[in-house]
Order: sequence, then C-alpha cells, then structure tokens
Amino acid sequence: MGRPRLIDKTIPAHIDQSSIPKGAYWSRTDRHWFTVLVEDGKRKRRKLAGPEVRLSDLHRILEEFAGVERGTLLWLCELFHETSKFKALAAKTREDYEAQLKIVRTYQTKRGPLGSLRVVDLTTPFVQRLVDKIGGEHPSKANHLLRYLRRVLNWGVTRGHCGKNPAAGVEQAVERRQRRLPAEVAFAAVRAEAQAHFPHYVWIALELAFLLRLRGIEAITLTDAHASDEGVQTNRRKGSRDTLILWSPRLRAAWDEAIRQRNAIWAKRRMPVPMQAIDRLVLVNVHGKPVTRRALSTIWQTLMKHCIEKGAIAPEQRFGMHDAKRKGITDTKGTRAEKRESSGHKSDAMMDVYDLSLPRTTTPGGV
Repeated sequence: MGRPRLIDKTIPAHIDQSSIPKGAYWSRTDRHWFTVLVEDGKRKRRKLAGPEVRLSDLHRILEEFAGVERGTLLWLCELFHETSKFKALAAKTREDYEAQLKIVRTYQTKRGPLGSLRVVDLTTPFVQRLVDKIGGEHPSKANHLLRYLRRVLNWGVTRGHCGKNPAAGVEQAVERRQRRLPAEVAFAAVRAEAQAHFPHYVWIALELAFLLRLRGIEAITLTDAHASDEGVQTNRRKGSRDTLILWSPRLRAAWDEAIRQRNAIWAKRRMPVPMQAIDRLVLVNVHGKPVTRRALSTIWQTLMKHCIEKGAIAPEQRFGMHDAKRKGITDTKGTRAEKRESSGHKSDAMMDVYDLSLPRTTTPGGV
C-alpha cells in the first residue's frame, strides 16, 4: 500500500477523496481528471473526465481505460480494494487480500480466468467446486480465497453491485492439522545451523520462542521493557495471559547476546538509541531495523531448506518457528495445570493443541 492521498482543496466537493480510484489523478491547472498510460514505451497523460463527473462514473471510465469489463468478478474486487472500507483494514489483512486478488486475476477455470467471469453468472455450486479443487492440494489457500470472496461479494450485495452472494454457505476445505513437535536432536541441529550460517536474530528468535513459549511474532517484538531483575515478562497475543519467566542460564545467554548484537549494529551504523525501554527492540536485523513477520517467515523457510539439503535434519523433521512454542510447553516439567499456567493459555482445549507430552501414571492400585 502506498501513502494515503493528501486532501486537495481544489478537487470538487462532491468527490469522496478517500475513494478516488487508483490511477486517477486531478489536474489543478486544467481542472480535469486524467490517468497515465504507457504507449510505445512512453508515459502519456490521457484525460478521463471534467470536474462535474461523479465518483462512480470516474471508476467506470478508468475501468474502460484499463480494459476491465464492468460486472466481472475482477471488476468487483478492484472496486472493493479502492474503498475506504478496504483501506481501514489491518495491514496484514490488506496484504492477504492483495494476494487473493492476484489469484482472482490469474486462476484459470474452464470458462476462462476467474476474474473474467461475470458476477451474475457465479453460483454456489461453482464456488464450492472451486474451493474443493484448490483445497484438494492446498486447503489453507482455498479457505483464504473463500473468505475473501465471501467478503467482497457481500460488500457488492450491500452496495447494489450484485444481487446475491454465491460464496455464502460454501463449505470450507478441511485443513490438515499440523501439530509438529520437534525432536531435541532436530531442534538442536536447526539452532546450530542458524547460529553458524544465518543472521543472529534467527537462532535467538528460535531460542526465545522455545524458552519463553512464544509465537515468532511475539519473540521479535520483545523490548528492553520486558526484562527485569527477575526475568522476562511475555507479550502474548490472542487473549493469552502474560507470565514472568524467571532467568535461567540459557535464557540469560540468549537475551544478552541479542542485546550485544543489537547494540553493536546500532553503534556501527550510528543509529540513534531510543530513550524509552519500550521502544528498544531486543531483536533487530543486520541493518538495525525491526525484524518483520514476513522477513522472519521467509528466512525460516530458507533455513529449513538449508538444513534438509545439508542433511542436518530429515525432510520429515521439518518444523516451523511456531512449533518451538509447542516444544517449550511440552518440555515444561510439572502437572497439566502448571504447564497451562506457564503457557498463558486460558482453556484446556488450547493445551490439547500445545502440550503433546505423554501423561505418566501407574497401574490401578499400584499393583
């Protein structure tokens, strides 16, 4: 997403400036709307309409220039993406929806590209077959697309762009539940490879996710403010309770190394050090900037591929950063209640997901 448009007082008052379609520009001097096209390798302005044009007509005219047929699924999706409702969504949601829009543009059906199909011709059985086909190999991908179509089509119904929502009532693809528990030997091998061949934040994030029982995003957003003389207070999301994890030699070593690496990078690049502890991230990348969720995910996949190709782990031993949290909870000593307290989970149902340890008991009566 680019920067939001600045309010231009010369634009006619009847135009909602937050909903101006992408590619439409206002000329202050000539007082008309124009777009920029590339013809014969050169960028050229093309007038769209005068100042009296309505916003809906401006969308339609621009679509004609772009070659998007009105009434198609692609037309509806792109219309939704230009609205203030879309722009108000969380950044991660917008990112996911942009990925789904690419699928709408490129996915081939028997009747042509998915985006070229007219909305009025879409039926619930068609969408169900689409989900079933994609979900056969990629259930998560199919469900992301289904949720996106439901939202766009529902938006289209309420705005009068289509008469029904054919994605309503469609069954989701059954996703495979991956509850992987890394074996100690595989976990140690991956950590060693990360420490030897990858940026420092990779192995430290893995170590903190395990020791503090955190998700990857929680590990890379820890700050100096989370540490105290007693230990590290977690910053859990999704409604889980925070806990204070007392210092252990292993936790202290990982934390101190993260601070040392961060300070060295900041000093080398002569970056200003935030005064407030809450603003000083523990983990930064090699440029001294915050580690993003996407960057961590990408480099993790590269790490897994590296470990498998090198023979450090077998393909079936592959695991995700999130599985380090599962290992941390499973390896915690104590009763189920004590494990739940340490993980911050509020329900026993979540413990069934994260605690994969085998209960130890005796024979009846101890005989």
